[in-house]
Amino acid sequence: MQKQILGTIGTGVLLSSQAVAQTASSQLSTQDLSGRVNTITTAVPFLLIGPDATQGAMGEVGAATTPDANSIHWNVAKLAFSDKKGGAVINVTPWLKQLVPDIYLYYVGGYAKISKTQSIGASLRYFSLGNITFTDIVGNTTGQFRPNEFALDLAFSQKLSQTFSAGLAARYIRSNLTGNYTLSNGQASKPGQTVAVDVGLYYQSKKFDLSGKKATASAGLVFSNIGGKISYSVQKDFIPMNLRLGGGLKIQIDEYNTFSIYADANKLMVPTPPVYLKTYNGSDSVNTATGEKIIVAGKDNKNVGVAAGIVQSFGDAPGGASEELKEINYSVGVEYWYGAPKVFAVRAGYFDEAKTKGNRKFFTAGIGVRYSKFGLDMSYLIPITQRNPLQNTLRFTLTFDFGDEGGKSAPKSTD
Repeated sequence: MQKQILGTIGTGVLLSSQAVAQTASSQLSTQDLSGRVNTITTAVPFLLIGPDATQGAMGEVGAATTPDANSIHWNVAKLAFSDKKGGAVINVTPWLKQLVPDIYLYYVGGYAKISKTQSIGASLRYFSLGNITFTDIVGNTTGQFRPNEFALDLAFSQKLSQTFSAGLAARYIRSNLTGNYTLSNGQASKPGQTVAVDVGLYYQSKKFDLSGKKATASAGLVFSNIGGKISYSVQKDFIPMNLRLGGGLKIQIDEYNTFSIYADANKLMVPTPPVYLKTYNGSDSVNTATGEKIIVAGKDNKNVGVAAGIVQSFGDAPGGASEELKEINYSVGVEYWYGAPKVFAVRAGYFDEAKTKGNRKFFTAGIGVRYSKFGLDMSYLIPITQRNPLQNTLRFTLTFDFGDEGGKSAPKSTD
């Protein structure tokens, strides 16, 4: 029973990245992997949850959006282009509220400019999974535990030119899902621990004329969570290594009005589950000589190292190139700011994922206000599919700015 509880915890967390795969399965045609849902699952998927209301309101774009204290999550390279001396942020997100009432994601972070071309930063992400009751095989309560996971980041970003920057974030990850309870198979459980890095690149153009308006283009490329596998007992699992590519365009309509549009594409750099040969009763066939399951399509996604797994992830889908393309999810977002300096923002976005890979499809919306050095943002998630565990998700963000770079007063125009 304890092993089943551990699996339930892991499944609940995985809903954050494959929210409605089960709902989608009844809607598949024979053209979609012969009716198979084939989501990619990893350990510690909380690392992929967008922590803040700003990007959360824009369909979870973030590779090329305006730099802020949340950039350590989205693209660490953006920090070098901040026009502030520094900043801090506090984020709170009630998660999967349609399923359970006590799962929360907390994220705090901050950064500082140490020169005109360099920035440093740090962040802490804490994921609380609520209270879990452990029972024995006959249902007797054996204990209570509150599973939790966290990640601690240290970041550095450097301008390489007037328009280009690079960044690196080092991450320590700890996941405690069982509180060291012994599993039903007699194996002792333990907290999972590993380390990872993010590597980001960011481009921000100089201002240029666009139909008589001042405009700025941006682009970002991020390799995130590149690190070792994690284990809770014997088996080791991949963490959610991810590739994010995005671009954006910001247009200053006039002194008081600014409009921006952004788009991102994401792909997990984790091997895709293969298709196994089935026995007459529907279970997976096993090679008696090796003890391994017999693969009929795709590649082994378990007995492979991290570097090989990253390379393999771009060409191992059982359905070939068409399935590989389905593993890319897309998001687009828009943002409107009013004020000189910025006072009020309205945001909206859309996120799309293939139905065989999780079927997350939702709209987002949100608002933001700024007063002096303080800001408050809120976002709201509106799913397209019914019975979506992510529906009505709210995110809240409180930001603090530590002054403009060089100590100058804030300009009336924004770029």
